[in-house]
Amino acid sequence: MTKTVVVLGGAFAGIQVAHRLLKHTKASFPDLKVILVSKNSHFFWNLASVRAIVPGVLKEEQYSLPIADGFKQYPADSFEFIVGSAEGVDVNAKTVKVVVSGDGERTLTYDHLVLATGTRCADAAMPWKGNGTHEEVAAQIAAIQQKVAAAKHIVVAGAGATGVETAAELRFEYKDKTVVLLSKDAEILGGDSVAAGARSELKKLGVDIRTDARVVGSETLPDGRTEVALASGEKIATDLYLPTTGVVPNTEYLPERLLTDRKFVDVDEFFAVRGAEDVWAAGDIAWKPRGSFVLADMQAAGVSKNIDLALKGKSPAVVKTLPFDVFLCATGRGRGVGRMGVVKVFSFMVYMIKGKTLGVQRLPGYVDGSAF
Repeated sequence: MTKTVVVLGGAFAGIQVAHRLLKHTKASFPDLKVILVSKNSHFFWNLASVRAIVPGVLKEEQYSLPIADGFKQYPADSFEFIVGSAEGVDVNAKTVKVVVSGDGERTLTYDHLVLATGTRCADAAMPWKGNGTHEEVAAQIAAIQQKVAAAKHIVVAGAGATGVETAAELRFEYKDKTVVLLSKDAEILGGDSVAAGARSELKKLGVDIRTDARVVGSETLPDGRTEVALASGEKIATDLYLPTTGVVPNTEYLPERLLTDRKFVDVDEFFAVRGAEDVWAAGDIAWKPRGSFVLADMQAAGVSKNIDLALKGKSPAVVKTLPFDVFLCATGRGRGVGRMGVVKVFSFMVYMIKGKTLGVQRLPGYVDGSAF
């Protein structure tokens, strides 16, 4: 009897779960069918978005590849790819209502459901996450590239990892542009133990760092520039404003009772969704303990294993992630800062692990499943 697993989300966690089930679980269950639903027809390697906005550095195919091409290796009756978005889930009837791009609505019935729709940028115009369709994300990046090329003065708001990496990439490429990094806190990176090192690296690049500078609004000026208003009352006019603050979980299609007070999916130690049978979650949509590429990777592997166990009638296993917190932040295409737990990582190691390529060489392996 056919067992259907519906996976919602075609980013890091979702695409891995789909490949793992088809490559490994299907060997024990020949009738297994996986349906992958993604708003974006392409896998967007958003880790490289901070570099993709710099004109001429990365080609589009280095950070964005068609998802469907990577699944052609599987029998047609084993896999279906739907470009669309989930609009509602009925966990009692075990159905998902999906709006298919250009083709109306469909109702999918599942035996197991995987929630991996992640998060989106609080500012929908920014490409730090795959906020929309492939065409929309590509257009965002192209538009920002044009603005970056023309700008003499750029303000990056938000001094978390994305903001720090964005400011560093811009100054690494353009020594003749003024790049201002605004931090609402008294220190960048939320005062993390590597903050002082990151500040030093940014200063070497010539980034103008402003702390205790919380943005309260922005507006477009008559001349096309942007005026950024700070809580202090100060206003900064800039050629290009790039906010990197905040993410929003993509959970609007889910029943409220499945969510935490912060609107992320509530999961247990097995990454099974609390209050729903045969529903699992992985990646940023769960935000456990936080959003992270490494954590999403490990969670996806754990969820795949637990679906395999469930299909075999066995109890799930606790999903193990990292025994300590790992944080790596690139500061341009030459250096970086990081730590593993409380142990600092040498700048050159951060460069080799992350900053050199931002992981784009791994994109093909994720798309075609060879990484799993």
